[in-house]
Amino acid sequence: MSALRLIAFDADDTLWPNQPHFDYAEAQLYELLTHYGEPAVIGSRFYEVQRQNMHLFGYGAKSFMLSMIETVIQLTEGAVTGTEIQHILDHGKRLLSFPIELLPDVPEVLTALKQQGFPLMLLTKGDLFDQESKLARSGLGDLFDYVEIVSEKNENTYQRLLTRYQVRPQEFLMVGNSLKSDVLPVARLGAHAVYVPYHTTWVMERVPEAELAGVAFQQVASLAEVPTLLAQWG
Repeated sequence: MSALRLIAFDADDTLWPNQPHFDYAEAQLYELLTHYGEPAVIGSRFYEVQRQNMHLFGYGAKSFMLSMIETVIQLTEGAVTGTEIQHILDHGKRLLSFPIELLPDVPEVLTALKQQGFPLMLLTKGDLFDQESKLARSGLGDLFDYVEIVSEKNENTYQRLLTRYQVRPQEFLMVGNSLKSDVLPVARLGAHAVYVPYHTTWVMERVPEAELAGVAFQQVASLAEVPTLLAQWG
């Protein structure tokens, strides 16, 4: 294995919980709007609206709010009340300000790798303001040499970053909880990927098992295993 010159970490659900906050907000809204339809019906329409809006709104709480409002307008044929829309906005605003509670071993792992001389990058996708705010609330900012907030994580994005930082694929490692965003595009470029599963995954980030056939990546049970894994590689 070539010496690593850059290790990038995903943020949401890798360094701190994120999806559970969205799952809770979504469940609360379904309960609020139950008189407009069963949760499964609202959820199915919400998924489709989000999928259609992804190229316009991107990821994050603001996209969540707008797509939920559009969903309810469609389901009610415009009869949704201003009070109900306000509830959606209130839930969305809370998603922009929830306290950041780090996942186990995060500061220790980042500190250990930094002390070993590895350049560290936070590489996350989503709304710029939202992600910058979460990083500031996390208290982890000083542990990263670089921060990249991108609209999408695909092969083009990773290749662009490798070129910008003058790093060859074999010198780059991505660590994250999303097979779709943190593993597959990285592995396809010939770079290294470490998959750290989280107990819940957003439906848009799920990957059919068939797509993983022949894809080379490492999997660990927790972030705490990453330093040991790197030592074994070395």
